[in-house]
Amino acid sequence: MIREQAADKRTLKTIRHDADLIVVGGGLSGVCCAITAARAGIRVVLVQDRPVLGGNSSSEVRLWVLGATSHMGNNNRWAREGGVIDELLLENLYRNPEGNPLIFDTILLEKVVLEPNITLLLNTVVYEVEKSNPETISGIKAFCSQNSTAYDLVAPLFCDASGDGIVGFQAGAAFRMGAERQEEFGEKFAPTEEYGELLGHSLYFYTKDTGRPVRFVPPAYALDDITQIPRYKRFNAQEYGCQLWWIEYGGRLDTVHDTETIKWELWKVVYGVWNYIKNSGQFPESETMTLEWVGQIPGKRESRRFEGDYMLTQQDVVEQRTHPDAVAFGGWSIDLHPADGIFSEKPGCNQWHSKGIYQIPYRCLYSHNVSNLFLAGRIISASHVAFGSSRVMATGAHVAQAVGMAAAVATNNHLLPRDLTEPIHMHVLQQELLKAGQHIPGIELKDENDLAQQAKLSTSSEFVLSELPPDGPLLPLTSSAAQMLPLPVGPVPQITAFVTADQDTTLIVELRRSSKPFNHTPDVTLETVSIPIRKGKQEVHLDFTSQLSEAQYVFVMFMKNEHIQLQYSQLRITGILSVFNKINPAVSNYGKQEPTEDIGVDTFEFWCPERRPAGHNIALRIQPGIRLFSPANVRNGVQRPTNQPNAWVADVRDANPTLTINWPTRQKISRVELRFDTDFDHPLETVIMIHPETVGPFCVQEYVVCNDQQERIYHQAHNHQSSNTIRFEQPIETSSLTIHLKKKDGLAPASLMEVRCYS
Repeated sequence: MIREQAADKRTLKTIRHDADLIVVGGGLSGVCCAITAARAGIRVVLVQDRPVLGGNSSSEVRLWVLGATSHMGNNNRWAREGGVIDELLLENLYRNPEGNPLIFDTILLEKVVLEPNITLLLNTVVYEVEKSNPETISGIKAFCSQNSTAYDLVAPLFCDASGDGIVGFQAGAAFRMGAERQEEFGEKFAPTEEYGELLGHSLYFYTKDTGRPVRFVPPAYALDDITQIPRYKRFNAQEYGCQLWWIEYGGRLDTVHDTETIKWELWKVVYGVWNYIKNSGQFPESETMTLEWVGQIPGKRESRRFEGDYMLTQQDVVEQRTHPDAVAFGGWSIDLHPADGIFSEKPGCNQWHSKGIYQIPYRCLYSHNVSNLFLAGRIISASHVAFGSSRVMATGAHVAQAVGMAAAVATNNHLLPRDLTEPIHMHVLQQELLKAGQHIPGIELKDENDLAQQAKLSTSSEFVLSELPPDGPLLPLTSSAAQMLPLPVGPVPQITAFVTADQDTTLIVELRRSSKPFNHTPDVTLETVSIPIRKGKQEVHLDFTSQLSEAQYVFVMFMKNEHIQLQYSQLRITGILSVFNKINPAVSNYGKQEPTEDIGVDTFEFWCPERRPAGHNIALRIQPGIRLFSPANVRNGVQRPTNQPNAWVADVRDANPTLTINWPTRQKISRVELRFDTDFDHPLETVIMIHPETVGPFCVQEYVVCNDQQERIYHQAHNHQSSNTIRFEQPIETSSLTIHLKKKDGLAPASLMEVRCYS
């Protein structure tokens, strides 16, 4: 029994945690930052004010995770973010292809608690920042209502990933809120005062069919006049959750301090919408449906943005500007919403895409006036317009991984965030990120400690793309279709396609490339040919005469013709894709981006893949065959397709694909790093979207590693991740390593993106 005498005042139980890095905010950005830093060997405290991790992606809000892949609705091929966020999304695909948000919660929690270098504090709110001088944070104070405990959190480095920037705000870090005028950065897409300066919050609901009639009596505070919502006729009984992202409000208010007011308005709207669906009589299919879940906290889009040594702008996104301190990339559209949200007469969003992904510089990721404060998530240093692209969760998580690694590099070298902008330190940071699976456009991994760089590579076979066999579906050319082919410098090969026509007609075929070799927007036409087609089945010979001056993808484009059916292939290959000029209104893709006025964005066509099980390659014969799948690719420093496949791919007929690494003398190997193709083109949305597989079709699920005596030293039977690290308790002494890849189906030949070996 505990019994205490009356007292004038008592103090809370207080626990002090010392660490190398304090991360405030347990959304995806904070999670990926903390895991990256912890795996790099430093001590991390992760502070989250909610009972679960994930922020807007958690079961409390239920927004799908997206980034540069943009629902496969733009021209950013193989652009899913790498590193920890890739690991999380692939784990969710494996365990949770149905998109249950509760399962995603468990995955995030599991990944964090399994890291011994992370101390996790859930339900813990930061309320005070302490400083040792005007430029330096010395500690923060936090409180957990669930255990009535206060925390003193002390570290030399801090990362604010809180969304509203609670640490940066209290620390006096320079910030902005609202939109810059067009004149400040020359951003032609800067919004007018009528459009508004802030994006609002959203709150979602889920429904369930009970199989029997269910009535709904709305609460007194429900919106009773649905016509107050200009787009109310868009509501239906099938859409739910973040499909209704446009249930948005609050852009005219203070999106930090008025959040509770905004939440109440959103509750009114949600229950009013459900009342309309259930009781208006216009949706008889809703008779047996009930509300299963309504969000208790809104998902926030925008509040404070903090100033770093550089501010990302519209031009960085659209022009794809390069930066010497690039550490991450973005690729979502510049996506601004009217400040009046659901009550606006204007469209719910205004999305404008760039022609490819763009670099994000490190100088955006720390405060310019608080010397030991990193910035992560949606609060990084960006203008309001650029924020419209960089704000999405997968991009924020990818950026935060750079922060986590920067904190580790700074800790190990006794540096402050700004110090890492020195070229010698930036090179280390970029290389460490690449080794951890981060993709930084235009930067290759060059690791002098990688023993595979000095070895001889040999393989059991090597794929040559001479044929995509005509064994797939025969589909009408009701939309223009194109086959992307990687080509080296030199002449374009001769190509044969297979078509069937229901009458005599003319087929138009275009050969295009991108104006930038690392992009996948076909904006340069090399040749156009018109081919007479007779009724019936036939082969079409494409005798192109073009020459390529640099290695890149070309697009063999079969233009729309309703009288022609195009033959497809069942064979799928790493780095090979078909794309289509179709509409994807979810990301403002209507086949072509055409700004109606000069707003500083480009006009171009969208050519996008279809989701599996559709999206077969177009059947082709190619002479001479394309030889870009050699074992040399596994050590070229690039872990995904860019301007070439960047993978070793085995021959389709190879029953036991093997890659052998030979050294002239015996080596001591303690660690092997492997990178597999998990299809970086698939976006892996975490909720609502149901995925066709639990493991990507190119991913090698089983492999065996043998030494120079052909003794098995490692066996992986259930791989579904891009990155595999093999650690040996005792170093293996061997003059060779042989990796046996076991493919379980014949839909795609075995492939391997990267091999690295360390003593």
